[in-house]
Amino acid sequence: MKGATKHLRESDRVCKEQQAVKRPGRVLKEQRHVSKELSERRPNAPTPADRKEPAPKHEAAARKEEKAVCRDDQRAHLPDGDLRKIRRSPDTPWLSDDDLQKMELLASGEVVSKARVPAHGQVLQAALDPGSFQKQNGAKTSSRELNKHRATQHAPLRRVAPENHSERCRRGGCSLLKRPDDWYEVLAFHLDRVLGLNRALPAVLRTFPQSDVLPYRYTDGAPRPVVWWDPDIQHLDDRDNDQNSVPLSWPQYQELLRVHCGKEAELTAAPCVGVNHSEWGRLALFDFLLQVNDRLDRCCCGFRPDPEESCVENLLYAKCRNDKELVLVHILVRKTDPSRMVFIDNAGRPHQPADNLNFRLVEGIDEYPEQAVSLLRSGCLEGRLLRSLYSDREFWEGHGGAPGLRPLVRTLEQRGRILLQNIRDRRLRLNRDL
Repeated sequence: MKGATKHLRESDRVCKEQQAVKRPGRVLKEQRHVSKELSERRPNAPTPADRKEPAPKHEAAARKEEKAVCRDDQRAHLPDGDLRKIRRSPDTPWLSDDDLQKMELLASGEVVSKARVPAHGQVLQAALDPGSFQKQNGAKTSSRELNKHRATQHAPLRRVAPENHSERCRRGGCSLLKRPDDWYEVLAFHLDRVLGLNRALPAVLRTFPQSDVLPYRYTDGAPRPVVWWDPDIQHLDDRDNDQNSVPLSWPQYQELLRVHCGKEAELTAAPCVGVNHSEWGRLALFDFLLQVNDRLDRCCCGFRPDPEESCVENLLYAKCRNDKELVLVHILVRKTDPSRMVFIDNAGRPHQPADNLNFRLVEGIDEYPEQAVSLLRSGCLEGRLLRSLYSDREFWEGHGGAPGLRPLVRTLEQRGRILLQNIRDRRLRLNRDL
């Protein structure tokens, strides 16, 4: 904790300098090499002769817009003495009141019931009672704020006495307790909010005290990610495929990308599955930065997997020879908003090397969200993401504060630079409507 403010201020100072400093030659070579590789694999990719350099006035306008993205970053202030589990701050406007309320429930709620998740032996569904920390913070929370929150759909703090575990979950009071190794899921949630994607579910890192409800391995002192359970997510009735809202093979996915569902084709007309075309650009950008393969590339076809990878041990990697055998997983939407996706199981690969990045994750993508790309260009992702992670005290302290988290964030920045180069090489569109 000590010195956190100093490190974040240094990050903000470096933010502007990064925009004026040329990238190291080695990184540029890596980017060009990877981008060239991808272009060679894609027959429709433009050749260097087809590309036109942007006009200077367009470059100037882009730089001006990118600087505006970081205008508020100089106001960061992180008090060293803030011991709240979830730290609320006006310097993190990307975290909504609803996000923070759910984070408080996840970080401090008492486990009152549990249930197993079918086919997911290492994940436990737990209902959380907000009563204990609401009493502790009662003096700080006005009745107006509580009434406003109770009116929110699926608000987890709603003061209703459910009859059983299923009822608690239906009202939005449940969570998933994941493996300690899945801690990257917390960073993924904050990255989602900082980039303005707003598709991941709230997540925090926490430990649990001794409990009559939880098995010992959940109360042994090891911090683990806790993710909010969204009762509105639509699951297939098929038990073997319940982690999807719609079944999709890789060829079907590539075909729906080509027809631009919701723009040039009806959302419900084949091959479309009701999801807006722009959603896939959000997903691809998010998954590429985090290197999440267990969604678009479950069989690890787009990179060199280690022999101990589950996709190798379970013989999934052998399916890469036939695209028709490849299926997408964790393609989920809400029942009340089926045209927008929900990102779950976001524990990607924090240490995936730059020379083994999975470019299959962006195959077929022809547009990306402008807000997220602008932030990647600005060089200010580090300051904003560290400030966001500071809101989760257990995650922040458990990873060594700014000094411990900075290498992880800079890895994301490096992947962002590689993706930006790919966007420039392929002259892809940026979508303002996202």
